[in-house]
Amino acid sequence: MKIGFIGLGNMGAPMAANLAKAGHDVTGFDTAGVSVEGVTKAETAIDAVRGAEAVITMLPNGDILRAVADQIIPRMEKGAVFIDCSTVDVDSARDVADQAEQAGLLAVDAPVSGGIGGAAAGTLTFMAGGSDAAFAKAAPLFGIMGQKAVHCGAAGAGQAAKICNNMILGVTMIATCEAFALADKLGLDRQKMFDVVSTSSGYSWSMNAYCPAPGVGPQSPADNGYKPGFAAELMLKDLRLSQQAAESADADTPMGQIATALYEQFVEAEDGKGMDFSAMLPRFEKRGSS
Repeated sequence: MKIGFIGLGNMGAPMAANLAKAGHDVTGFDTAGVSVEGVTKAETAIDAVRGAEAVITMLPNGDILRAVADQIIPRMEKGAVFIDCSTVDVDSARDVADQAEQAGLLAVDAPVSGGIGGAAAGTLTFMAGGSDAAFAKAAPLFGIMGQKAVHCGAAGAGQAAKICNNMILGVTMIATCEAFALADKLGLDRQKMFDVVSTSSGYSWSMNAYCPAPGVGPQSPADNGYKPGFAAELMLKDLRLSQQAAESADADTPMGQIATALYEQFVEAEDGKGMDFSAMLPRFEKRGSS
């Protein structure tokens, strides 16, 4: 398949490389002018999509997605599929999908879970929204870039699933870090804490797979000086999207609000920017109850 790929950052570059390794003809564009092994470099986004049967975008936010969509949708081949893997607000995802469909294209919003490691290894999970036909055309590509793709519903459903998932992740990571900091002050050994919680009712992905305590559980960013992984500022972005969606849908999300405020403080007023989102643990270690 001839594929255009726009947005060759930390996630997009390995995703595009995996498609090229699988034998697809991939042309990529990024404003930073990066080169990716096996991917033909385009000078513009429009150049990247010419003649493409599928176009994949991995972009920072909804405003940029809308701007790129305005450029490329009129230049895409009728019947091609536009797959947006960015994490953006639901309204942007739905509006771009509608714009694509009106232009005779198939459209899928398909944000991902799995981080940079999953992008490199081809083990991402895709949460997809769009028509059955659009999902069917995109599915073989999801199978190369990831290990699982779930068709969540109509346009915007993929973004809704990602936002809800990451709100849970942000809240549970804070609770996990708080619990380790409390265990420290109660004199409980961290390994013993992990051994109990990881096999008891407090277990979670944040504890069992991505433990924020160095030297405890499987390898995680905590064992590498809290280098991301999944950066705290990206968690803040996703939590803000969750609260934007909650306000739009008139949903009560008090824990999501608190998690957003804590990550906002950590990233913008403390030393959290550029750190993994699990670096909340050393933050709580330093703090008292007041």
